[in-house]
Amino acid sequence: MLLPAGRTYLCGTIRLKPNVDLYIETGAILKGTTDGNAYGPERVLITAIDGSNISISGPGTIDGDSPAWMDRLEGDIFKAKPGRPGLIYIRNCTQVNLVDVTIRNSASWTVHLIGCEDVLIRDIRILNDLRVPNCDGIDPDHCRNVRIANCFIQAGDDGIVTKNTRDFAHYGPCENITVTGCTIISRSCAIKIGTESCGDFRNFVFNSCVIYGSNRGLGIQLRDYGTIENVIFSDMVVGTELHGPQWWGKAEPIYVTAIPRTAETKLGRIRNIQFSNIICRGENGVFIHGWQNHPLEDIVLDNVQVEIGKWTTYPGGFYDTRPGIHEGVYEHKTAGIFIRHASGVELRNVKVSWGENPPDYFGSAVEVHDVIGLELDIFKGQAAHPDKDMDRIIE
Repeated sequence: MLLPAGRTYLCGTIRLKPNVDLYIETGAILKGTTDGNAYGPERVLITAIDGSNISISGPGTIDGDSPAWMDRLEGDIFKAKPGRPGLIYIRNCTQVNLVDVTIRNSASWTVHLIGCEDVLIRDIRILNDLRVPNCDGIDPDHCRNVRIANCFIQAGDDGIVTKNTRDFAHYGPCENITVTGCTIISRSCAIKIGTESCGDFRNFVFNSCVIYGSNRGLGIQLRDYGTIENVIFSDMVVGTELHGPQWWGKAEPIYVTAIPRTAETKLGRIRNIQFSNIICRGENGVFIHGWQNHPLEDIVLDNVQVEIGKWTTYPGGFYDTRPGIHEGVYEHKTAGIFIRHASGVELRNVKVSWGENPPDYFGSAVEVHDVIGLELDIFKGQAAHPDKDMDRIIE
């Protein structure tokens, strides 16, 4: 299916059948209509269900016209109108290719893949308004064997986020995922596993990415019964900063949490997670937080540099554990590395440093509570205010 160059094609939902390549030529724009009645039950511009060999490619543009679906600004986030559509929704398909296209102005999730296998996403641009809520970049949901490479993603919510949503649990685990060579800016978490975790996540590699201007950098959020295991983050530069309180996160460059969603939740596990060769610069430190009797297991930080400074006008000195039954957003001194409820944590060749004129709420280099088997091997750093705070707080 060819969209020739130099024209704008206004339409509602397009359904791709098996063995179809939607090819958008240079200068061609596929634009979503503002007529809500033109969209199908999935409320998306492009969809494919129960097929194989599905492709969307070419150097043209897909435009969701998000301004038409936004109401007013509330703080630094839009309030969305009812019925806003997403852009690409592919469910229960194999051999899926999304290559070269520019995707912009999504009013909701941009690329949602559900129960798909053998997926290649390469050399695409996602250019969303950073003030639009829930306009995630790429969401592999209960997917297997996914490769995402060399993409630029600007999203007002999570950039790349793997999920196991409850409604699609019958599609099985999310596993065998690689992300390489991407540049991401996000108002939530740039690269995340979770928060929806109704199923297992395993065998993920995230490598050679650059993150900047994001509310959170590298995140793992377990809130349900799934297990998250065998994950490597490596060779990255991560820049985070504070944004408005509507967005989850408080500028943590690395964030790993396991907290029950409700009092009835049977919480899963997080284990075998490695962060290596990562340079972090942000307005908060690394935050690692398990749950009583459900500790995080075997977490390694190897050759990780954490520089913490203050440059935005948003208030700091908070941690954010939303969603869940925990405190939510609560005030706490900022530590370089904060760890609670974990076992088998290793800090190898880790350095914590502070920017100029650190505020009073900047605290210790390392703060640890209820951690079994903590190993520090070549750790460099001291408290932001050595005359007031301990270099390390270990309980």
